[in-house]
Order: sequence, then C-alpha cells, then structure tokens
Amino acid sequence: QVQLVESGGGLVQPGGSLRLSCAASGFTFSSYWMYWVRQAPGKGLEWVSTINTGGGSTYYADSVRGRFTISRDNAKNTVYLQMNSLPPEDTALSYCAAARPDKVAVTQLSHRAAYDYWGQGTQVTVSS
Repeated sequence: QVQLVESGGGLVQPGGSLRLSCAASGFTFSSYWMYWVRQAPGKGLEWVSTINTGGGSTYYADSVRGRFTISRDNAKNTVYLQMNSLPPEDTALSYCAAARPDKVAVTQLSHRAAYDYWGQGTQVTVSS
C-alpha cells in the first residue's frame, strides 16, 4: 500500500520558518521524483518545488525561490521542505507528491492527476 505522510506543518509567525517532512512507503522511493504542491485558501493548486531521484537537481516556483529548500534522504524514504522567511501569503495546505522521472510536464505541475502518488497534506498557517 502506497503512502505519503506529510508532517511538520503548523502555525508560525510572519518571518518564521518551518520544515515539512514527507515519509514515503509502498513504492521504490529512490526511483521517483518528489514534489511539493500547495493550495492556499480559496485558490487552486500551486506547484512549489521538485527534486529528482538522486537529489542533485532541484526546481522552485518563483514565489518561493531563495526562501525554500527541498531535499531528500533516500535511505529514510523521506523528502523535506525547509521554508524560511514565511509571509502570510504562504498559508496553505501543503502536499507532497511522487511521480516517475520526467512524467509530469511543466504544464501539468498543478494538476493532481499528473502525479503517481499524492499525500494527505499538512497545514501551514503564517499569522501573527
């Protein structure tokens, strides 16, 4: 049974930091690209970041580049998202997702159906 379990969300003040984790099981984690995708209240899905199988290539949305860092530990089947300098606009339900290499086209990054596996999400709330 495939599972992606996110954790690490919570309430943080503007300017603060959070580190999200996503523990994977039920598939060969090291063979999949991993993604973070989020959904702000009342808005659609927004792709945030991607990391390739070995972790040597990472990609970020313009809105988070320079503030967020994606990483993975294939020995622990876990992907992380370090989020710094958080403004209230980063409030969102954050999901991790997995897909085989090069499966998700750039135009499909915000489409849930494009991914092979999808987690339940962890809430990030940035507020004073």
